[in-house]
Amino acid sequence: MMVVMGNKRKADGSNDEMVRASGVLPFRADGNGGLQVLVIHRPRYDDWSFPKGKVEPGETDQQCALRELAEETGVIGRLGLELPKAEYVDHKGRPKEVRYWLMLLDDDEPAAFVPNEEVDVFEWCASDKARQKLSYPVDQRLLDDAVAAIHGEVSCSDV
Repeated sequence: MMVVMGNKRKADGSNDEMVRASGVLPFRADGNGGLQVLVIHRPRYDDWSFPKGKVEPGETDQQCALRELAEETGVIGRLGLELPKAEYVDHKGRPKEVRYWLMLLDDDEPAAFVPNEEVDVFEWCASDKARQKLSYPVDQRLLDDAVAAIHGEVSCSDV
């Protein structure tokens, strides 16, 4: 059950309203027995992260995750295992909870990606390179959780 805190403005301009968001960590085979993960660059923040966004009214967390992935990258797929949620304070000082799912793609069919205001580029890379690119420790921990989950589900020695 989700408890939404009151929308009280603090002296520093922040508020207590919980921001709900969902995202995806898409993985695909690299052709050499390993896996690659998709990371995105957001020009607004000049950072590297995973596809995610705020849940819209009437939308489930899962629907949000799939919508954001398609909007930000053009990648379409099915959600897999849910990963541990990320909780942190966003750039506006609000508490934020993001639910994430793994997505293992069967092929490397090109995405219908068009650079936009939210995401100007995305890259498929090995998990060690992705970890170096990611801008936030919370995303690095999420990647570690995803790799551990994949090791438990998929026979892959190069993740």
